Amino acid sequence: MRPLTRAAAFALGAVAGYAADSRFADPRRGHPVALFGSAAGRLERRLWRDDRAAGAAYTALCVGTVAAGALALDRTVGRRPLGRAALAAAATWTVLGGTSLTREARTIGRSLAAGDLAAARERLPHLCGRDPSALDGQQIARAVVESVAENTADAVVNALAWGALAGTPGLLAFRAVNTLDAMVGHRSPRYARFGWASARLDDVAGWPGARLTALLTVAAAPEPRTAWRVWRRDGSSHPSPNAGQAESAFAGAVGVRLGGTLRYGTRVEHRPVLGEELRPVTVDDIERACTLSRRVGALALGTSVAGHLALRLWRGR
Repeated sequence: MRPLTRAAAFALGAVAGYAADSRFADPRRGHPVALFGSAAGRLERRLWRDDRAAGAAYTALCVGTVAAGALALDRTVGRRPLGRAALAAAATWTVLGGTSLTREARTIGRSLAAGDLAAARERLPHLCGRDPSALDGQQIARAVVESVAENTADAVVNALAWGALAGTPGLLAFRAVNTLDAMVGHRSPRYARFGWASARLDDVAGWPGARLTALLTVAAAPEPRTAWRVWRRDGSSHPSPNAGQAESAFAGAVGVRLGGTLRYGTRVEHRPVLGEELRPVTVDDIERACTLSRRVGALALGTSVAGHLALRLWRGR
């Protein structure tokens, strides 16, 4: 029996890690991403300055530490095929969040279906950063579908795409980038300058996975032509260079209208409408979006594993 190649070991580990996320979701305590976030938060309080250069140094230190540590671990543990597979499995389980994403979305959907608007409002901040206090049931349902679309790209497809490109270090480095963006990359008086580097790096890192998400969404859609049309027409109208790709494709795939006015605390955004000719979101569309998200995740796993094997084969030549 031939020993596993480096590429095959990583592919096996990625499949095992995806299966672990599907079965167990994120651990409730001691999640490595949460631990990274806590450490990054403490460092941010020490290094914060209202300055782009300080923010760039902070971003480089946080992401560089994770990438260097992952690379060193990969070279040490990954000398043996089973060690490489185990490391890839652990890293994949760590960075993926698809199962937790759909569980949260379905929890809100059940509250809305039961007419418990207060419970849905209370739970929405676990999924996205919008102010739920003034949202009605339809607006909460729309927020959930949009969050499922955007986070399918961030929490599943992008991570797997970077795993395909750079193995275990790619998986972990992307999650560090995406976590920093969530922490300091948003527009606020404190982070307008300091978080600039984290936000721009996340835009760059998220570019390939966002487009792959849209393509896979079209492939998984009940009506691929509608998903393709809405994505190609509306994907670039979103203020985010990446979020609009996934959201527009999901709008067409689910057959609903997304976008419009959003409220984040005291900040109000008026975003372009995606799929303007389609119907408004209903509570039932949350389950449709969750089912679509899981299909896209499975396709992303297959695409990423095949891509990694092909890339390693090409490099070997």
